[in-house]
Amino acid sequence: MEIDYYDYEKLLEKAYQELPENVKHHKSRFEVPGALVTIEGNKTIIENFKDIADALNRDPQHLLKFLLREIATAGTLEGRRVVLQGRFTPYLIANKLKKYIKEYVICPVCGSPDTKIIKRDRFHFLKCEACGAETPIQHL
Repeated sequence: MEIDYYDYEKLLEKAYQELPENVKHHKSRFEVPGALVTIEGNKTIIENFKDIADALNRDPQHLLKFLLREIATAGTLEGRRVVLQGRFTPYLIANKLKKYIKEYVICPVCGSPDTKIIKRDRFHFLKCEACGAETPIQHL
């Protein structure tokens, strides 16, 4: 019985060809812009909120809902920025964004940021476009 063994390079090339197109050209490093936070009186403004949501490939309303629940305040989306009621440090905002990324963006199976949130029946899942894994997530 004769077995045709592939060498590593051929197997690697074959695997690369079978990847989805959006994964092939993925940046090697996941970069999210830092939150530009300013405090005006008793309000905290995240100037580049829409840019952050776009970098995460998430609906700004979903990200805002998470942020408002996490810091227990009221806020509104005004164009590309968010105005929060209360004074919050840039450090706190950054930590809450990191938590959002961990729970609602990064695939827990392969670590890829190429995910989307899907709804099936009453349940929400984080679907990875790189490995195909579907992980249940908490609905906001």
